[in-house]
Amino acid sequence: MAQKIVIKLETADAKSRSKAMELVAAAGGVVSVALAGDDKSQVVVVGDVDSVKLTNALRKKVGPAVLVEVGDAKKKEEEKKKPPAPAGPFMVQYPGYYYPNPHHHGCGCGCNGERPDTCSIM
Repeated sequence: MAQKIVIKLETADAKSRSKAMELVAAAGGVVSVALAGDDKSQVVVVGDVDSVKLTNALRKKVGPAVLVEVGDAKKKEEEKKKPPAPAGPFMVQYPGYYYPNPHHHGCGCGCNGERPDTCSIM
C-alpha cells in the first residue's frame, strides 16, 4: 500500500535539500520524491517505506527532521477528484458533474416558470 509521507527539514539550505532528496530516492520502495512548502523545507515521499526509519536516516545524514504527516496516497487523490457540491436549485446534476439548470430563471420561489414576470415574489 503506497503511503504519502511528509518530513520537515529544519535546515533548509540547498545543500541539505539536495542531500535529503538523494537519501530518500535511494531508499527501497520509494515511488516519488518532491519538495513542498513555501521555503521548500518539506520532503514529500510516496511509496511503501517505513516513515520512522526514513526520518531517523534523514536526522543522521542531513540534520534535524520532523515527521509531519503519514497517510494513504490514493485516498488523497480520490478526495481531490470529487465533484463540487451543487450550488442550489440553479444547478442540475449529471453523472459526476453539475451544470446550470436551463429551466430555472433565477427566481427564489421555486416556480421555475418560463416567464419571470409571472413570479409571485417579484
